[in-house]
Amino acid sequence: MPTTPELTDSSADQQEPGGRMSFFEHLADLRTRLFHACGAIAIGAFVGVGVAKYIMNYFARPMTNALHNAGLKPQLIVTHPIGYLDTYITMGLYFGIVLAMPYVLYQVWLFIAPGLYKHERNAVAGFVTSAFLLFLGGLAFSYYVILPYLLKFLVTFTSGDQFTPLISQDEYFPFLFKVLFGVGIVFELPVLVFLLALFNIVTPQFLWKHFKYAILVIAIAAAIITPTPDAMTMLIFMVPMIILYLAGIGVAWMVVRKKRAAAFGK
Repeated sequence: MPTTPELTDSSADQQEPGGRMSFFEHLADLRTRLFHACGAIAIGAFVGVGVAKYIMNYFARPMTNALHNAGLKPQLIVTHPIGYLDTYITMGLYFGIVLAMPYVLYQVWLFIAPGLYKHERNAVAGFVTSAFLLFLGGLAFSYYVILPYLLKFLVTFTSGDQFTPLISQDEYFPFLFKVLFGVGIVFELPVLVFLLALFNIVTPQFLWKHFKYAILVIAIAAAIITPTPDAMTMLIFMVPMIILYLAGIGVAWMVVRKKRAAAFGK
């Protein structure tokens, strides 16, 4: 059946270059993106291993500061012959992956972007950027706000006439990363609310109406996440979660408003 010129022009305006690629061209493009991504990770790992000593000293600083402030020797002990070397290499590899991640995400973007319309590209780019920045914000908040108070409490609570903290680097770094990444994931709450609002699962009115129940859930989650029994540490965990929940309500409101405007052609 013949098509009208208007439909043909509209289709041409919406057609993306990636939509005209053949299956084998997509495979070739995927191979290129994977090659570039793996190359970036390899270079990042090489750089990461080269500076791993400085990274380990940086992440060990909250613990050594807590020990120093408690009047103890500010050092982490090594309990295994290859424990330090293993942590050294692992830290370098992790840092290399983080260092290469922006370029890897860029390669992923180059692969999927040609198959998306302009408004879809804008939405995906904003979503990925927001999620990445929120995660980094969670890491920074955890390192600079939560960890100093948390470690100070733990060291002070452990110290006594019959007990002296001897913190092993084999146990400290896994604990550190659990706290860092746990808080980083919690900071993704506005992104989760955005997705739920986008698919009409929640509304800002629903979130605000059940705010008191959200506080209860947040308190329970903070009590589970918090590795110490004191109320102050639990409160430090709760405050950003409440702020993020309120930010999620604002995000949901903007999503609903934009969808209504689009529905009415405004």
